[in-house]
Amino acid sequence: MRPVPIKAVFLDLDGTLVDSNEFHVMAWEEAFRDHGHVIPKERIQFQIGKGTDQLLPSLLPGINEKAAKAIGERHGAIFGARYLRTVKAFPGATDLVEALHAKGKKVLLASSAGKAEAQHYAALLKVEAMLAAKVTKDDVAQSKPAGDIFAAALAKVFPLAPGETMAVGDTPYDVEAALRCEVKTIGVRSGGFSAESLAEAGAPWIYASVKELLEKLDNSPLMA
Repeated sequence: MRPVPIKAVFLDLDGTLVDSNEFHVMAWEEAFRDHGHVIPKERIQFQIGKGTDQLLPSLLPGINEKAAKAIGERHGAIFGARYLRTVKAFPGATDLVEALHAKGKKVLLASSAGKAEAQHYAALLKVEAMLAAKVTKDDVAQSKPAGDIFAAALAKVFPLAPGETMAVGDTPYDVEAALRCEVKTIGVRSGGFSAESLAEAGAPWIYASVKELLEKLDNSPLMA
């Protein structure tokens, strides 16, 4: 039986198309410290890829809603003021979107970032005109690793079936979230997670970066 052609691709942003994960770690570390919590950098790094609603309870179990909101807003303020405009696109990121669009694929951004950040990165990458849609944490009840973002992305490309779509992400949480919606994921290691952790989460294919994926695109599962 021939593979079902992939007609839509859901691309993560942070750590996948743009090199921002370390900046988020620093912003979270400072936000926690400002609110009296000293959390090791390594613990924060392991949670990057989740939205605020998922990350905070993982690091501070039992935190109340008011405190979580304050810390989340502080992280957002620090990241926006100090780091957002220093974030660079990964090599090959724009070219990958262009190549997928040229090959007739619907391209969607599917990110745990907020709508404003996603809009900023779409402009940074110069891909707005090639996007079928953007789905962010602001569009759903729960961020990754919940499946909401990919469920919303699938709704944007209806009537395509999950098997006609594929995600590209850099964290185990991208993989877990996509699999909850029966969407398979290509893992990229550019966000700092190991190939082993991506494979354990369920990523069948793993590349070093979107640049490597672009270079091998014609023989990748996106073109099967």
